[in-house]
Amino acid sequence: MKEIDFSQAKAEGKGFQFPGQFEITAIGNANTGLTARVPEILHGIGLEVLHETVTSKLTPAGNYESVAVSFVAPSREKYMEAHDALRADANIRFTL
Repeated sequence: MKEIDFSQAKAEGKGFQFPGQFEITAIGNANTGLTARVPEILHGIGLEVLHETVTSKLTPAGNYESVAVSFVAPSREKYMEAHDALRADANIRFTL
């Protein structure tokens, strides 16, 4: 996967500002406990998870589930680590 180049956004004062509160969505296999697993993974890498923001939705066919949660990232590196940690889970297909 190609690395994202944030240099122009940083130079122009655009893009994400850290520390900050962000939302992440993980999409994966349904009926695998993702609603509990996604916040657990984020907490496991040291991020402050805002548990009251957890929402989930099944696809119409019921094969996949999307789980959205907000968290506090102190740095861009921790934000990227959140995506990497979630994608490493066998039941998560991708993140947004």
